[in-house]
Amino acid sequence: MSFNTDRIWDVIVIGGGPSGMMAAGRAAERGLSVLLLEKNKSLGDKLNITGGGRCNITNAEMDRNALLKNYGDAKDFLFSPFSQFGVKDTFSFFESRGLPLIIEARKRAFPASQKAVDVTKVMERYIADGRVTVKKGVKITNITTNKKIILSANTSSDKFKARYFILATGGLSRPETGSTGDGFSWLRELKHTVDVPSPDIVPISVEDKWVKDLSGITMSFMKISFYLDGVKQFSKTGEILFTHFGLSGPLIMNSAKDIKKVLRAGTITALIDAYPDTDQSALEKHIIKVFNNNKNKNLKNILDEITPLGTGEAIFSLLTIPLETKTHSVTKEQRKQIVHLLKALPLTVTGLMGFDRAVVSDGGVDLKEIDTKTMKSRLIDNLYITGDLLNISRPSGGFSLQLCWTTGFVAGNSIPIG
Repeated sequence: MSFNTDRIWDVIVIGGGPSGMMAAGRAAERGLSVLLLEKNKSLGDKLNITGGGRCNITNAEMDRNALLKNYGDAKDFLFSPFSQFGVKDTFSFFESRGLPLIIEARKRAFPASQKAVDVTKVMERYIADGRVTVKKGVKITNITTNKKIILSANTSSDKFKARYFILATGGLSRPETGSTGDGFSWLRELKHTVDVPSPDIVPISVEDKWVKDLSGITMSFMKISFYLDGVKQFSKTGEILFTHFGLSGPLIMNSAKDIKKVLRAGTITALIDAYPDTDQSALEKHIIKVFNNNKNKNLKNILDEITPLGTGEAIFSLLTIPLETKTHSVTKEQRKQIVHLLKALPLTVTGLMGFDRAVVSDGGVDLKEIDTKTMKSRLIDNLYITGDLLNISRPSGGFSLQLCWTTGFVAGNSIPIG
């Protein structure tokens, strides 16, 4: 598609995800001429699938210092950006535009409509109100520079020129949505230091059949402990989701970064305690009571009374006790085997899943090369960098999108006028 390449825009934003739309909208709101380039056929493709299509829009931690602790080593870098546009600003931004937010467990905030597409619609209206020019289906192939200035962003047939550029292409997670790492390649060519991305918030794969047999089942409250060569490394308590490849859910995905570090040293095994608030003695007394109340029933008929709902047959596949056994025929030794298993379900971790299943990938531009107050590159005079392109680790729970809203706003707010 041909385009008027003679025009020099005030700002070109490359990438139509959350940080890109926020940056474009804020720059346009300030009266700047803005061109937003998106390689997909629509804006917000990744945004539309976040939070299972519900969009965990932010984390409602209103204490800035407490919030910043979730960003690890980047907390000091982010103090200024979050001072300019924080969680309260995110609530105000969306609610003032007709999208009320609700707060769920772990302070996760979602649109009250429970629809991620409604978040994208708000952002599309925001950039439309600012008269941002949007070009979709535009695949940038390279960037032309002259010393420390970007001159143009180029496709195979067109050159797009501006006084300032904002790079908001996202990282490498969920590449089917367009996050294919293009921005990292361009930034390396611009002499920026870019840490190699790897899946960060991501499910784990295991080799155990009993786990895969529970695909789709959630264990709402359990404790999982990870071991290297028989030595405990760390434990987590909460909810896990069994899948056809292993384990998922917020607790597992937020453990992925730690698991990745341990995997470098060898094979990881893990034990799941299905009843972390109940010691072995109390659990055995419970099972004895269930057995006494159902003396003539087969084990298979009382599984949901002694194991987490829906997990019984898979768990008992690890034992040699036939499910046709009458409860009154279960020996004391067999009963103790059941108790021990429920307190220590074994599995072996084979690795982390790939970028296609990652919520977030780590890696990105070294923060020393970014002006914390503006998101401006310290190497390229007219370049600003936002969102997942920054080397900032964070857990799931709304922290990633808040990073996008914040850095996008700061970049769009920092472009010089005139």
